[in-house]
Amino acid sequence: MTSPKSARQELDPSTGANTAKAVRTDVAPRRVAGPHRWWDWVLVADPGLGQLQAGWRTLVAMVTSLAVGYSMAQALAIPTMISMMVAGMMGLMSAFAVAGNDWIQLARPILWMPFPYTAVLWFAATLHDDRALEIGLDAAALALTFLLARFGPLALLTGMMLFNGLMVGIIAGIPLAMVGKAFAVALVSAATVLVTRLLLCHPMPREDLLRTQRAFVVEARRLVDITVDALDPDADPNRVERRMNRSLRRLNIVTVTIDARLAQPEAATDPAVAELLHRHLFDAELALRGIAQAVQTLAAQSPPEPLRQALAVGLLLARDTPPVQASGLRPAVEMIREQADVILRDPQADPQTAESAALARRVAELLDSLADSLISWLTLGEQTPSTPTAVPFQSAIALENNRIPGSSEPMRRALTARTRSGWQRAVPFVRAPLHAGVAAAIVCPISDAIDPQRFYWGLVGVMITLFGTNTTHERLRKFGHRMLGTGAGAVIGVLLLHVTGHHVYWTLTVIVLGLSFGAWGMQRAYALWVVGLVAALVQLYGLTTPDSNMNHLLGERLLENGVGILIATACAALIFPLSTRAVVREAEHGYVQAIQKLLIQVSARWEEPESPVRLRGAARAVDVALFQVAEVSRPVVRMPFGVRGRGPHHRMALLNTAAAHARALAAAADVDIDLAPDLSERARFITRTFTDSLRALDHHLVNGTAQGVWRRVSPLVWELLAELRPAAPGPRARRLQTALHELDALDEALSAFAEQCGLPLASDAGWERSQPGARQWHTHASATGRGWPRSPQPAAAPAAHVATSTTTHGAARTDPAAAVPVTGSVCCEAHPGGCRAQITVVNARGQRVAHTYTDAGRYRLSLPPGHHTVVVSAPEHSPRAEPVTVGAPQRHIRLDICL
Repeated sequence: MTSPKSARQELDPSTGANTAKAVRTDVAPRRVAGPHRWWDWVLVADPGLGQLQAGWRTLVAMVTSLAVGYSMAQALAIPTMISMMVAGMMGLMSAFAVAGNDWIQLARPILWMPFPYTAVLWFAATLHDDRALEIGLDAAALALTFLLARFGPLALLTGMMLFNGLMVGIIAGIPLAMVGKAFAVALVSAATVLVTRLLLCHPMPREDLLRTQRAFVVEARRLVDITVDALDPDADPNRVERRMNRSLRRLNIVTVTIDARLAQPEAATDPAVAELLHRHLFDAELALRGIAQAVQTLAAQSPPEPLRQALAVGLLLARDTPPVQASGLRPAVEMIREQADVILRDPQADPQTAESAALARRVAELLDSLADSLISWLTLGEQTPSTPTAVPFQSAIALENNRIPGSSEPMRRALTARTRSGWQRAVPFVRAPLHAGVAAAIVCPISDAIDPQRFYWGLVGVMITLFGTNTTHERLRKFGHRMLGTGAGAVIGVLLLHVTGHHVYWTLTVIVLGLSFGAWGMQRAYALWVVGLVAALVQLYGLTTPDSNMNHLLGERLLENGVGILIATACAALIFPLSTRAVVREAEHGYVQAIQKLLIQVSARWEEPESPVRLRGAARAVDVALFQVAEVSRPVVRMPFGVRGRGPHHRMALLNTAAAHARALAAAADVDIDLAPDLSERARFITRTFTDSLRALDHHLVNGTAQGVWRRVSPLVWELLAELRPAAPGPRARRLQTALHELDALDEALSAFAEQCGLPLASDAGWERSQPGARQWHTHASATGRGWPRSPQPAAAPAAHVATSTTTHGAARTDPAAAVPVTGSVCCEAHPGGCRAQITVVNARGQRVAHTYTDAGRYRLSLPPGHHTVVVSAPEHSPRAEPVTVGAPQRHIRLDICL
C-alpha cells in the first residue's frame, strides 16, 4: 500500500494524467463527454434518470400484473375485478416499494409479497360480520406497519402488505373459499412482474452513474451560458442572479449524487479511480463556482467594452468546447488573459478598470483550472494510477430512493438525543406507531360516519401524512399538495372518463398511465403523484358510480383525506412532540460538526503530510449537512411556533457562504507545507483556536447554553500572511496563502452565524494586535476582489457611459435598414461540403446579437455596423472565434470558416 503522499501525486500536474498505462475502467466514456444532444435537458432535470425509471417501472409492473390478473380470472373462474385487484396490488407495490441493484435484491421481496398479503386476506374474510373489529384491526395494522419500518426494508414491505391485504379484503369482500385462488393469482402475478422487471427494467447502477456524470457536463455548460448573459449590460441583474443560483444548486446536487453513486458496490468502480473522479469533479465544480461569482462581480462594475467582449467570447468558447477536447479551452484562457494584461500593464488605468482586469484574469485562471480538472477526469478511462490509493473513496452520503436525504437524518438524531436513558430509549421505536394508531383510532369513526363504505379514505390520509415526513411543516405542505393534487386529478379524471366513455380497455389504459405519471412525478412534487393517482381512481370509480354522483364521491374523498391528514398532524405534534426548531438545531449541529471535522483534517494534513485525510470528502460532507439544514429550515407556512421570519434566511445565507469557503479551503489546503517551526506552530494554533470556537458553538446548539466564546482567528491569519508574503513565491506558497484567505473568510461567516445563535464573541484586545498585517490583507483584498467588501465606487461616469452605449447599440439593433447581411459556410476535413454548426455573434459590448444554425453548411446573418466576433461551434470540434467588422456602406459580407 502506498503512502497518502504518493497517492496525492499520482497525476502529472502538467497533463493531469499518470504516464503509466493501466486497464481501461470506462469512468467517463464518450457518451458522458460527447457533443450536445437534444435530450440532455432530461438528464439535468433528472440526474441518473431515477424519476423516469420509476415511471417506466410502474408502467411495466402495472401492465404485467393487470394482464396476469385478467388471464387468471378466466383460468380460475373468479370475478375479474377481484383477480385484477389482487394482481394489481402486486404490480403497484413492487414498483413503489421494491428497489435493488441486482436480481437477488429484487426477487426476495417481490416473491415474498403474496404470502403476508393473502394471509391477511384470509383473516379479513372471517371478519365481515364484526364492523368494530374490522376498523380496530385497520388501525392496528397501520400502527404495525410503522413499527416494522424500524427493522429494515423487508419488514416495512411486510407491514405494508399486511395493511393493504386487510384493506382489500374488507373493501372487496373476498369470500373465504376464494382466498386460495387469490393466493395463486398473487403468486403468479408477482413472479411474472419479477421476470418483466428483470427483462425490461433491469437495474444498471453503473449506467446511472454515467448518466449522472453526463448531467454534470450539461449543467456546467448551462452555467457558463448564464455567465455570458450576466455580461450583457442590458440584462436584468436580479434575473441573472436567480438563474445562476439555481444552476449552482443543481450543479451541487449532481456532484453530490455522483459521490453517492460512486459508493454503491454495484457501480463496480475501482476505489482508486472513484477517489480521483470525486476529486476532479469537486475541483471542476469549485472552478465553475468561482467563474460564476467572478463574472457576477465583474458585470456589476461596468468593465471596459473590449474586456467585456473578450470575456463573453472566451466563455462561449469554453461553453462549446467538447469535454473530451478540454485542452481546447486554452485559446479562450489566452484571449481573456491577454486583454486583461493590456489593462494591467497600463500605468494610467483607473483603479476600477484595474480591478475589473484582475477579476477577468481570475476568470482565465479558473478556466485553466477547469480544463485541468476535465482533462484529468476524462483521462481516467485510459490512464489510471499505477499504485492503489492509500485513502480509498468514502461517500459522505447514501441516497434514499435516488434522492439526497433531507430532514430524516436530523430528525432521527434529534429524537435519539432526547431519549438516551431509561424508558425513553423505547420512544424512537414506538413514537411513529403511536402516532399512526391514535390518529387511525380517531379518524376511522369520523370517516365511517361520513361514508361507511369508504371509511378507509381517512386511513389513507393518516398513512400518507406520517410516511416520509418528519416535521409539522412537511406534513402541512403535504396536506396542501394532497388537496391541490386531488382537485386537479379529479378534474382531469372526469374529463378523461367522458372521453373514454367507460370503455374497459381505455379505462385500464388511463389507470396505468395515470399511475405511471404519478410515479414519475412523485420525486419532483407530491402533488404530481396525487394528480396521477386520482385521475386513475376516477376511472375505477366510473365503473360502479353514476356520473351524477361522481362530484359527491370525489368531495367525500377530499374531505376524508383532509381529516386524516390534519388529525395525523395533530397527533404527531402532541404525542412525544419534536418541534421543527429542535430538528433545525440538530441539522445546524451536524453542519458545525462537519466543519469541525474538515478543520481537523486540514490541521492533520499540514502537520503530517503522510496522514490519510480526504479534505474534499470532508468538504462534501459539509455540502450534505448544508442540504439538510436547508430542507428543515425552509418555511412552508407561517405558524405561531417553529421556523419563520427573516432570521432563518440570514442564517442560511451565512451557512451557504461558509460552505463555499469550506470547499475552497479543502482544495487549497491539500498541499504539503514546509514552514519554519515557529510559523508551523502558528498555523497549528490558528486551526486549534478555530476548532475550539466550533466546539463552543456546537455545545451551544446542542444544550442551548453558552460554554465558552467564539474567538476570531482573522487577526492571527493576517499576521501569518504578513510573515509568509516575503517568502519566495511558488505554487505551494500560493495555495497556502489561498487556504489562509479562505480560512479567514470561513471564520468571518461562522462568527456571524455564532453571533446570531447567541454565542458571545471574544472581546480580548490582544486579538487585534496585528494591524500591519491587517492593512496588508486589506490591500490584497482590494486588488483581488476577495475578502473584505470593496469600497463603493463613483457611479456617475460609468453610468453615463453605459447609457450612451446602450442608446447607440439599441438603435443599431432596432434599425433593420442599418443591418448588413453576413453569409458564409462552415466546413471541416470530415465534411468538406458543409458542417452542421451553431453560430453565435457577440458585439463589442459583449452582447449576443445574433444566433443561428447552419443549413447544409451555410448560414446567413444580419448584423448592425460595428466590431463583432463570430463564434462557431460544431460537434466533434473545438469552437472557433472569428472577428468581423461591419461598416455602414457595406452591402454584403462573406465569411467562410473551416474548422
